[in-house]
Amino acid sequence: MKSTKVTAPTLEPPATLMRPRDPEGLRWEMQPVQLAIARRAFELFEKRGREHGHDWEDWFKAESELLRPVSIATFESADRLSLHVNVLGFGENELQVSIEPKRVAILGKKEATTTQPGGGKIEYPDWYPDTVLRLIDLPTEINPEGAVVELDAGLLKFELPRAAKGVKENAAAAA
Repeated sequence: MKSTKVTAPTLEPPATLMRPRDPEGLRWEMQPVQLAIARRAFELFEKRGREHGHDWEDWFKAESELLRPVSIATFESADRLSLHVNVLGFGENELQVSIEPKRVAILGKKEATTTQPGGGKIEYPDWYPDTVLRLIDLPTEINPEGAVVELDAGLLKFELPRAAKGVKENAAAAA
């Protein structure tokens, strides 16, 4: 008699479609994060004795302390641009995105995991910072109205249709 191994199916949450926000509204929400980075960069500048010439170094160090790193993969075809952004650990309610013709913005704020056994509160901090802030300049102009954004198992997927050439020319002529 042949033995067969039965495994329980893994239940991964289904992909969730996300609705992009108004770019201007998201810019307002990004300001506290950008100000925190600027404050930390200035603290690093002061800690160095206000020695000039290290502004970029201070800024990047402040970003690395306050923002979670995310990797981005870009795929291009004749009619669309696809972005895959690793936001593992962030849920749909913790992420906001906006899409403009030449830029995608991502803002994520992770909520602390807490439990309350017997009335107490225990927080489970993550090893990484709890904030994502990414502005992605696109290599080509896209049509934001046709964009589809989904969160699938920690991967934020953007399907961005390229702007029609006639639309770009008409927009340039109107300006």
